[in-house]
Amino acid sequence: MTAWPEPYTHGALPLPDGRTRFRLWAPTAPDALALVIDGRDPIALHPGTDGYAEIEVDCPAGTRYRYRIGDDLLVPDPASRRQDGDVHGASVVPGPDTYPWQHPSWQGRPWSEAVIYEAHAGLAGGFAGLTAKLPELAALGVTVVELMPVADFPGPRNWGYDGVLPYAPDEAYGSPDALKRLIDTAHGLGISMMLDVVYNHFGPDGNYLPQYAAPFFRHDVSTPWGPAIDFRQPAVRRYFEENALYWLTEFRFDGLRLDAVHAIPDPEWLVELAQFVRGQIPAQRHIHLVLENDDNRASLLGQGYDAQWNDDAHHVLHHLLTGESHGYYADYADQPAQALARCLEQGWLYQGQPSRVRHGASRGEPSGHLPPTAFVLFLQNHDQTGNRAAGERLTVLVKNPERLRAAVALQLLAPQIPLIFMGEESGSRAPFLYFTSHADAALAQAVRDGRRREFSAFPGFNAADVAALPDPNAESTWAQSLPWATASAEDEEGNDDSSDAQIWRTLYGALLHLRQRAIVPVLPGTRSTGARAVGPDAVRAQWLLGDGALLTLYANLGPDRQALPPDLAPKGPLFSSLLFESRPGAFDALGLGSLCADSTVWLLEDAE
Repeated sequence: MTAWPEPYTHGALPLPDGRTRFRLWAPTAPDALALVIDGRDPIALHPGTDGYAEIEVDCPAGTRYRYRIGDDLLVPDPASRRQDGDVHGASVVPGPDTYPWQHPSWQGRPWSEAVIYEAHAGLAGGFAGLTAKLPELAALGVTVVELMPVADFPGPRNWGYDGVLPYAPDEAYGSPDALKRLIDTAHGLGISMMLDVVYNHFGPDGNYLPQYAAPFFRHDVSTPWGPAIDFRQPAVRRYFEENALYWLTEFRFDGLRLDAVHAIPDPEWLVELAQFVRGQIPAQRHIHLVLENDDNRASLLGQGYDAQWNDDAHHVLHHLLTGESHGYYADYADQPAQALARCLEQGWLYQGQPSRVRHGASRGEPSGHLPPTAFVLFLQNHDQTGNRAAGERLTVLVKNPERLRAAVALQLLAPQIPLIFMGEESGSRAPFLYFTSHADAALAQAVRDGRRREFSAFPGFNAADVAALPDPNAESTWAQSLPWATASAEDEEGNDDSSDAQIWRTLYGALLHLRQRAIVPVLPGTRSTGARAVGPDAVRAQWLLGDGALLTLYANLGPDRQALPPDLAPKGPLFSSLLFESRPGAFDALGLGSLCADSTVWLLEDAE
C-alpha cells in the first residue's frame, strides 16, 4: 500500500497522472467487497491490516462509482464529494477546483467584528437565493452568515442534521460551484461565511457504515441518535478532521460551528481537531471555531475554540420574555434577574452547580475569566424555535412588542457576539417547523410518532394538540417555515405586515450600525466590571471596554416600573428602546432614578 497523500486519507483522490486513488475504511467488510464503476466490471478490494481498502484506477473526474458490500448491497463513498442521485445514489469522482474565485486574497474578519446571521439554505431559495440576499444582509450590518448543515441528507427537505455524507453538499440547494459562488460573493461584500457541521451522529437514512465499518461506532455509549461515534479509532478521527479542513480550504468557509459536541464521548478529540485545523491553515486567515456544548466546558475555549453558543443566556431571556418555565426553562425560572446578571457578567449561569432538570447533577465549568466574545448571544435560533411543537417565533410568543424590542437592544449591543436567526430582522411571524422528506414511509411514520411522544408529555398538551402537530414529512410543513413568504397586507390579527417588518428592520439596522461604530472597534480587551439584579425582572451590567470607556446596560424586561438606587441612575443614553419607541415622557424617564417597564437603556462614558 502506498503512503497516504496528505491531507486527505478518505475518499476518491484524483492523481497527477490522470488516475484516481480510491480508499475506503472497511475493517469489517465481508469478503465480497468491490469498487463498482459505471460501465466496468467490479474491481475486488481487500482491506489491509489497518482496515483500509485502496486501489488506483485509470478514470477521470466525473466518473460515477459505488462500493459493493457482500453480494448485492451497493453503497456510496462515505467521503463522497458529490452525489448523483441523493444519499443512496452513485458518488462522483471530483476534479480540480476550477471555480474562478473573484476574491482569492480574502483573509476573513476578526472574531470581535462578528454579527452572525443563521440561515437555512433551502428556505432561502438554495445557494443562489441566499446569494441574492447577501447585499441586503451586508447593508443591515451582518458580518457573518452561518449556514445550517449542507451535508447530503435524504430527500430535498431537511434541517440538515440528518446528513449522512459529510463531504458532499446537498444538491437540493445547488451545485458545489453554486456554494462557492455564495461564499465568494459574501467575501466581496465583507461577509465571512461559517458552516454548521455535525460530528456527533449520522442521520437514520443512508448511513451504511455499520455494514462494513462497525468500529466506527461504540455500543457502550449511547446518544439521542443511537450508538456514539468512536473517536478512539484513528481512522474515525481522521475522517472528521479532514472534513473540517475540506470545508475551510476547498470551499473557503471562514469558520465552523460544531453541533452538540456534548454528545461526543471523547472531548480530548475536540482539542486535537482544533490543533489539526489551525496547523494546516495559514495563520493570517481568520478562522473561527464555535461550539454548541450543553456541558459548558469553559476549558475548550482556551484550546483553539473562539466561542460557544450561550444557551444559558437564551433560556433566562426566554423565560423573562414569555414566562415559560417548563422543560429546561425550569432551571432559569427562579430569580431570573440574578440569573441574567450572572450571564451578562460571567457568560454562563451554570458553572458547576447542580441542575434541577438534570436531577441534581452538576453542569458546567467556571467561565468568568473568559472574555465576553467567548459567548454567542441569541434570542432565537433553529433549535430553540424549531424544537417547539408549533415552531413559534418570539414575535408570536411575546405579546408585548416593546418588551421584545428591549431584549433585541440588549442582545445586539452587549459585548457578547450576537446571532440573528433568519427572519428575526424583519419580525417574521412565520413558524420555523421541524421538517424532513424521507422516502421510506416507515421512517417517516417513526419520525411523526416520535414527535407526538415527545410533546404528549408537555404540560397543557392534550390528545387534540398532539394530533394537530404538523407532519414533519409533509411539504406544507416546509412551506409554512419560509421566513420571507409574501404575506397579505394584514395578518389575521389586523397587523400591517409590511409596516411592522420595516419597523423591525429599522431597529436592527440602527443597533447593528451603532455596534460597529461605537463598540466593535474597542471590543478586544473588554472585561466585565460587574452585573446585578435591580428588580425581579431588571438588571444593571457594566463593562470596561478596550479603550478604557465604560459601557453600562440597564434593562427592565418586566411589566412594572423599577426604582433604581440613587448611585445607579442613568445619566444619558447611547441607545434606549424607550426613545426608539418614542413613548411620551421617554426623555424624562431617563435619569429619574427608575426604569420604565419593558425598556433597555445603554450608556457609554468616555475613558478618563
